[in-house]
Amino acid sequence: MQIFGELVGSQIIVKKQKDSGRLYSRSHFGTLNSKGQAKLDLLEGVFLLGENKIRIFEKKTELDFQTLVNFAAQKIPEFEIKYLIFKDLRNRGLALKHCDEKKQTTFYLFKQKKDERERQCFISAFSERDILDLKETKNLIQDITKKNGELWFAIVDEEGDLTYYRVSLQDMKGDVSEHDYPKGHSILLKNRIVLFDNKLAKSLFQKEFFGKPFGDGLQLSLVEGLYLLEKKVIDIFSTQSKKLSHKEYKKIIHKLQPDIKSRLLVFSDLKKSGLIVKTGFKFGVHFRAYTKQPDKTHAEYLVHVVDKDFKSIWAEMSRAVRLAHSVNKEIVFARIDGEKIDYIKFGRLRP
Repeated sequence: MQIFGELVGSQIIVKKQKDSGRLYSRSHFGTLNSKGQAKLDLLEGVFLLGENKIRIFEKKTELDFQTLVNFAAQKIPEFEIKYLIFKDLRNRGLALKHCDEKKQTTFYLFKQKKDERERQCFISAFSERDILDLKETKNLIQDITKKNGELWFAIVDEEGDLTYYRVSLQDMKGDVSEHDYPKGHSILLKNRIVLFDNKLAKSLFQKEFFGKPFGDGLQLSLVEGLYLLEKKVIDIFSTQSKKLSHKEYKKIIHKLQPDIKSRLLVFSDLKKSGLIVKTGFKFGVHFRAYTKQPDKTHAEYLVHVVDKDFKSIWAEMSRAVRLAHSVNKEIVFARIDGEKIDYIKFGRLRP
């Protein structure tokens, strides 16, 4: 049976209560007014008209799809992005509503039970040409978490295809304890530290997976070397047998790795949280992180260190998330603000 609606201002009114009940109660379209009539917003109206589930009139003149789309595009900022997301999720069987334009999220899904709790999903809509601001993302996650909700990002590319991410603050915790070690002697060989103390090398590698075997010793990355120097586990010498002070070593490696301060901050924080931390170079990030010993698990996280004002185009984010997903890992951005670190995770989502 055909449903009829009338365009009044920026809403479509379905006057027959039987039709209104079908739309509102069964399919979660619109809201009901005091007369029991359904009030549809323009996104809902365009969707239903495009699906041939409603006929819409304005002053007795029937509106076709193009006319209604043109009208909606004038009233709703970035209409086509929002419509494509709305249409895709509705066709997947998900009931959602368009948020107030003043809110940072574009849509919300009706509450769903998850792990015996009610969770509400909020969705932010983006074009592939938009810029992701990680500070705004962090603030939005915190706001939605207070509502016991979860955040989705929906990105529409230039061909109208959609990609969805679940975005959250990640509590980075592992099961690997830090250990005490006797002090050892090491040598700086430009891009790495080499530890020739066989007993210490074996202990560092077996207990916390530091470094990589180098003959009978162990080669350490620059950040591992600085970390162990600050922990007073190693002394570092030049190839001319000159002992390097903490200040001298930092000055040397700063020339080779200008972001060493921020890398060390995240490295140390992850170690303190019980994770094993190794280079993530092969995956295009700063670190990969294990929650358990590597013989018990693969690295679960790829961690990329960024500053508090980090922004990115969506093509870069898509590449990072897809790569992590392809190797069964999760991408986490370690956002540094002074001494505080927020770990923001982007996970591929199929609604």
